Amino acid sequence: MADHTPIEWTDATWNIVTGCSLVSPGCTNCYAMKLAGTRLRDHPSRQGLTDDSKAGPVWNGQVRFNAQWLDQPLRWTKPRKIFVCAHGDLFHDGVSDDWLDQIFAVMALCPQHAFQILTKRPERMRDYLTQACGRIADRIIAMRRARGDRDMVLAPLAHVAPGSPWWPLPNVWLGVSVEDQARADERIPVLLDTPAAVRWISAEPLLGPVTIRDAMWAGEGDPAANLDASIDWVVAGGESGPGARPMHPDWARALRDLCAGAEVPFLFKQWGDYLPQDQTDASGLEWVAGHSDPRNYDWEPQGFASIRIGKKVAGRRLDGVLHDAYPEVRA
Repeated sequence: MADHTPIEWTDATWNIVTGCSLVSPGCTNCYAMKLAGTRLRDHPSRQGLTDDSKAGPVWNGQVRFNAQWLDQPLRWTKPRKIFVCAHGDLFHDGVSDDWLDQIFAVMALCPQHAFQILTKRPERMRDYLTQACGRIADRIIAMRRARGDRDMVLAPLAHVAPGSPWWPLPNVWLGVSVEDQARADERIPVLLDTPAAVRWISAEPLLGPVTIRDAMWAGEGDPAANLDASIDWVVAGGESGPGARPMHPDWARALRDLCAGAEVPFLFKQWGDYLPQDQTDASGLEWVAGHSDPRNYDWEPQGFASIRIGKKVAGRRLDGVLHDAYPEVRA
């Protein structure tokens, strides 16, 4: 739980659920997993969530509902973008529907905030959100009663009723992580089939080229299709930390250019630990000066050279430009 965070695309984190399990290549160097098994291993919210291995701490599949933090967004009056479950996956199989009902009820009661959700398990997200609105309305009523809300509504709230223009919740952004084309092909179609006011993609850590052109114009040409079922925001970035893998600049450029053509907001989060050679001039860095140790270089089969100089020095400018766009929040 943090009111301030170094994550470039959000203002705060709400770790209402912690713990996870590995599902795809993007999980290999998970910073939250390493942290849960090292510096935070004795913290009540992380204790027992990882096992030791030769490669370091590994998620063991246990998840924890941190009920003591459930009302935190209610106590933040200033509007914030809030990343939900930065140290877990909200739609992990171990997260019960009852937990989700409580979490979504809190988000419904905080229209001043934008809640940003990322998952690698979009099937669970879709299945939950297509049948949960009635239970969420009941949970909101129970929460208001417990808080002594004099304006409590005694019937299911209109803005969380099926078919209401206020459902899905307008302040909840639903996203999927897509580190490569295989994961994009698996996860994006399910996201497009999920009730959401804002749908987004996090291509981080970007481990290969990703084409998402069809998702940008989903539904076009079919009068019966839901023309709102498209991608509203794309975030891309490289990997940082121990074991980080370099990102080819063309992978990021392709997403940037596609977003520009589709008029979809694009945010370039970071290069990560490695900066490609062709980005050094744009970043104001000397390619060799101060970094002559050949162990810092990484030559990839795709034919590009990168240098390991750390996330902070590598920065987040793509071809010298800072891409920092966000989706327009729908009323």
